Parts: sequence; structure tokens; C-alpha cells
Amino acid sequence: MIMNPMSRISRRIFLLLTLLTASVAQAQLSIEITGAGANRIPVVIADFPGEPTVSRIVTATVRADLERSGLFRMVDPAGALLDENAAIDYADWKGRGADALVAGSLARSPDGRLEARFRLYDTQRGVALGGAVYVTNNTQLRAAGHRIADFVYEKLTGERGVFSTRIAYVLKSGGRYLLQIADADGQGAATALTSTEPIISPAWSPDGSKLAYVSFEKKKPMVYVHSLASGQRQIVANFRGSNSAPAWSPDGRRLAVVLSKDGNSQLYAVNADGSGVQRLAQSSGIDTEPRFAPDGNSIYFTSDRGGSPQIYRIDIGGGAAQRVSFEGNYNVSPRPSPDGKSLAFITRREGRFQLAVMDLASRQVQILTDSHKDESPSFAPNSRMILIATEVGGRGILSAVSSDGRIKQRLTVTAGDVREPAWGPFLQ
Repeated sequence: MIMNPMSRISRRIFLLLTLLTASVAQAQLSIEITGAGANRIPVVIADFPGEPTVSRIVTATVRADLERSGLFRMVDPAGALLDENAAIDYADWKGRGADALVAGSLARSPDGRLEARFRLYDTQRGVALGGAVYVTNNTQLRAAGHRIADFVYEKLTGERGVFSTRIAYVLKSGGRYLLQIADADGQGAATALTSTEPIISPAWSPDGSKLAYVSFEKKKPMVYVHSLASGQRQIVANFRGSNSAPAWSPDGRRLAVVLSKDGNSQLYAVNADGSGVQRLAQSSGIDTEPRFAPDGNSIYFTSDRGGSPQIYRIDIGGGAAQRVSFEGNYNVSPRPSPDGKSLAFITRREGRFQLAVMDLASRQVQILTDSHKDESPSFAPNSRMILIATEVGGRGILSAVSSDGRIKQRLTVTAGDVREPAWGPFLQ
């Protein structure tokens, strides 16, 4: 029997796995590193002088961020207290196996705020690579640590770090669904929306200020746009039938959505306020799961118009849709990388639903996971990692894997299931 893409999506809707817990500690995602890069850069994060408690929070965050990236190996600072102006014994740290060193301090200004100062050194060449000062406070210490880790990551790898970004996901427990926002490491989770009905398909606006999603709170699927700062929500798609699968245009002005108001599920575009509905494609089958290409000129989507669920691309101005996926008879959930070089999607191979990535230049496809029920891929904004929902032992968890498949992480919650992940954009 041919399985259409909506049958898989419907199971996701009504098996929407996530979590509500009574304590904040239970609601935090914990990360387990299950794979790392082959050649990790050895880095030492010296202990920062200053108030011991706040200094430990910042340095521990920096170390944890770099370690979980899979690209760095932490060298023991051996209790060394080094501020940003310390004289660095390059030969000594090089002899201890460190290629790079971070030294800094936490100092409180007269107005009570904290200044996190740091400098990064290349111990192999014996030079400073730069530094910065971040103003923070007692409630934003981990944010300062994330920013320091981003600085180190970019200087040592040449690509922008994503430790300061956020992720969204859905949790379920006790008959309630929660739309959660957390740091990229799963900490600091906060609830943006609680509902007794399913919440699915969260999608970040390009500036990170809003989330679009589908809620069933009025007993039918409707698309909302939710301002995270104010908490205000607006219904942008509430037509007859199903309203689903929102995806932002790169300029943040429009959304691609899937509507069944005229029959089968088809692709439409609406303005971010719900006006200006425009049909984007037409077929006798089911078209769903749209995603804009990074340049905004085309849309990738899933369709069974050829007899089995496959991935297609269509120019935003119209024209014929071009088939993109050809290996296998089930390929869904296309997600173009922010750099435009690759396409992540879910493929079915030998009964297993697995994350795959296609190099768009060569059309070569690589399977990145060995799991059985992968769903909802979402690229990090630097295109290096892909976040997915999957199952382990019958329990819904999140998993992250690098685009080359070498680095792997597992994100779990102590009580409940987690689904529908979406990785947010770089902070503006």
C-alpha cells in the first residue's frame, strides 16, 4: 500500500510526544554526547578571578559548550587563576597539551552589574587572538558564558558559534502540551504556551522574535503567530478544513502554509498578519511541509503527486515543480540548510525512518542516523548541526547530529517525551 505523507504527519499530530513536569529541574533538557569529531582542538579555560560562585558559573558554561560541540577537548587548568591581563607562559601551556587558552575575570561595577572580561590566546604561535567585555548580571551568567564560547568557537574554527541561540520544542504530560523555549544546551527552559490540545510545527521568525505554530486549541488545526516578548498571539490561517505547516520567508514578511480549504492539502502564502492569501502550487495530490530556500526564491516541499511521498522544489513565482529526491520511495520533511549547500530530510529505508542529508551541488545523499523513528529535522543557523525528534526505548527525545554525521548528542528530559524541535536563528 502506498503511504501518503499526511498519514505520517497525522501520526505525529496525535502521537505528539512531549512533557510537563512539576519542578524546573525536571523540565530541563540534559545533553549526552554520543559522538565527537576525530581531531578535537585542545583548549584550556582558566579559572577566572573574581567572585568564586559567579566565576564558576561562567567558566563552567564555556567549558560545557565547547565540549559538547564535539570539536574541542578541555585541558585541565589545574586550578590556575588567570585574568585577561595575566602574563601567559605560552611554552608551559603548550607543554600541557593546550593549543588555545582563555583567561578572564568577573568584576562587579558600581551599579551592581557584572563585567565578564576575557582574552583568547594561541599557545602554539604565542599570540593573543582577541577578547571582549560582556556586561551581565547574576541572572544572565550563563548567557555571558555562551557568548564567550561563541567567540572562542568562531576564532578557532572560522565559523559562527550557536551557543547563544535558542531552541523551541513541545512537551506533553498529563494531558497538557507545552511549547518550550530553551537555550541551545537545553537549559533555561521557559513555557511560551500551555494547552490541553496538541501544538505542532513551531517555526522561528528570521529575527527570532516570533514563533509560528499550529494549535488545536479550538478543536481544529489553526496557524498562529506568537510574539515571544509580549506573549501576544494572532491567528494567521483559519480557513475551512486544515491549516498547517507554517514556514517563514527569509525576510519575515510572509509565511508559507498548507491549507485544505479548496480540497486536498496545497501550498499557499500569507502575510505575517494573515492577509494576502496566495496559492503557490497546484496538484491533484497532497502538497505539504513547505520550506523556503535561504534566498527566498524557491520553496522545497513534500508531495505524493508522483505516487509516493517525495521532495520537490518550486519557484516562488510559479512554474512547474521539480522533483529533488529520487532514492527510495519515501522522502519527506525537507529542510534546506541556512548556507544553501545541503538539504536535510527524513527517508524510509528498510522500514526505518532516518535523517538524511543531500549535498545540493552533487545530489549525493548520506544517512546520518541509525535510529528508527526520526522526525522534524531542524538546522542550526550555522548549518553545522541538525536537531531532530526521535525515539529511544519507546520514549520521545531530541537528538542532534553534525551535517557530516560524526558529532552526535542526545537531549532528554527526566520525565516525559519531547518532540517538534525547531532551532532558532542567530541573535540579532
